Amino acid sequence: MQLIRRFRIPALFCALCVLLCALLRRPYAEMGISDDGPYILMARHLADTGHIAYNGWGAPMLGWQLYLGAAFIKLFGFSFTSVRMSTLLVAAVTAWLMQRTLVLAGINERYATLGTLAFVLSPLYLLLSVTYMTDITGLFGVAICFYGCLRALQASTEGATIFWLCFAVTTNAIFGTSRQIAWLGILVMVPSTLWLLRFRRSILWAGSAATSAGVLFIFGCMEWLKQQPYTIPEHLIIHRGDKFNSLASFFPAALEAPFLLLPIAILFLPELGRDRRRTLKAALAALSACILALLALRLIHAHAIPLLEPYMGDWVTKYGGYGSSYLPGAAPTFLHTAMRLLLTIASLGGFLGLIASLLHPRQACSCSGGSRNLPWRGLVLLVTPFAVAYTLLLLPRASNAGIYDRYLLVLLLIALPCLLRHYQERALPRLSAVGAMTVCIMAGYGIVTVRDMFSFYRARVALAAEVRAAGVPDASASYGWEYDYVTALRHSDHLNGPGVRMPPKTEAPKSLPRAGSPMGSHLAAQSHPLYGVSFDPNALGGPAPFAPVHYSRWPYRTPGTLYVVRYLPPKT
Repeated sequence: MQLIRRFRIPALFCALCVLLCALLRRPYAEMGISDDGPYILMARHLADTGHIAYNGWGAPMLGWQLYLGAAFIKLFGFSFTSVRMSTLLVAAVTAWLMQRTLVLAGINERYATLGTLAFVLSPLYLLLSVTYMTDITGLFGVAICFYGCLRALQASTEGATIFWLCFAVTTNAIFGTSRQIAWLGILVMVPSTLWLLRFRRSILWAGSAATSAGVLFIFGCMEWLKQQPYTIPEHLIIHRGDKFNSLASFFPAALEAPFLLLPIAILFLPELGRDRRRTLKAALAALSACILALLALRLIHAHAIPLLEPYMGDWVTKYGGYGSSYLPGAAPTFLHTAMRLLLTIASLGGFLGLIASLLHPRQACSCSGGSRNLPWRGLVLLVTPFAVAYTLLLLPRASNAGIYDRYLLVLLLIALPCLLRHYQERALPRLSAVGAMTVCIMAGYGIVTVRDMFSFYRARVALAAEVRAAGVPDASASYGWEYDYVTALRHSDHLNGPGVRMPPKTEAPKSLPRAGSPMGSHLAAQSHPLYGVSFDPNALGGPAPFAPVHYSRWPYRTPGTLYVVRYLPPKT
């Protein structure tokens, strides 16, 4: 045990699991995935010129993430894969940090390792860890601030407390530059820590000074960002929006959260068997409320909300990974109805079991605590204001454009120590084997999902190469919006569109083509696509004289197939 504690072997094991899963996933494809294509080109520009230049895509600052990507380009040469591996490194370090944070939160090594693996081996985390999106790097900024605040609360001397407060502020300030919402660590989490330490005057004054410096740093960064051309302003408060759309977005998010943490949620299933009469009534009431709410949202809301997991359907979908449903034609289904029903029963049952455990408390086990004793009050006061602030910032964005499942990562991170500590204190150690088995199942699900997603993207690259070899330039074809935006940026150093901050005396276009249209940028008006890619050979203008490309779909024997189709039917 001394050896384990000294070398942090459980935390190291969690980090190695993330890297090992990457080797099994074959995560390479030379095209953009979701938003990361323009970000990768920004990292390449930084590596070539030493300067950050925005290109009109996305609102995140990117900051230190660009420098890390540029360092990987310098070390390994430019490719989409080499830049994405910088995110994988951050994902592995985050896994190590999470395990140590859970231990600091009063959770023993066994449950801390189980909870960390449940989080970092989930399909959502595994998908994002091999892209150049800002979700993992932003999550790291929050995680390291959380770690510093816990160390400050448990430090034995005033000097150590002040050091960890300064550590939390400094690291959150730096690592929050990749995704501005991560700065809630300085703005909310550190002040919550200072409130818990308010009776120690010297610490309060020093921590307040450090926090003030962090706020000034944030203000300076935002002012610098305002001066950069081809950025998209991100306003703190959005006044316009449909309130009902917010509810329609957050309700599926609340139901999907136990699915994303299924190895933890499933541990609470046995709670439904305690005090069966009262528990059954509460469970039936909660289940009926969920079903009625889903049906009401499906009837009223413009977009149909599914009745089975996964509810949000952005990165983790019934079609597999990201992007599988954005092309013309019907994408092959990865999760069929029977499997989705099983996942829904398990996740919803775990959620109801958690509610039952809160309604019927059990005597805490005195021998199951972690190596540190952090009072429940301290943990709750540390995470609750952050969760509230984060949710309030998402509300107006949900009312305008909806929210994505990847936005739940931060909320799951700060909810995890509360869930694990609650379970640990109920003294149910024999069920941890069930959680470990579910971790393996979800890790397998995540590995297969990532592998299939990259196989699908490589098929699109192969189709583009086939059409290009026939003498058709990329500007005359559409291979999906991610590919087309990168193509546009290879012809120009920026994209134009509404909301993009233009240089002085430059007018942005009044409208932007839909995301699915070819060359969705300033080149769109001059682009006349001849061909596109589809799941259906008869979509759009019908078949084109190019061979289809097949891609693997584990665990199914039948591969997926992509076709080149005409955008317009041939003239007769």
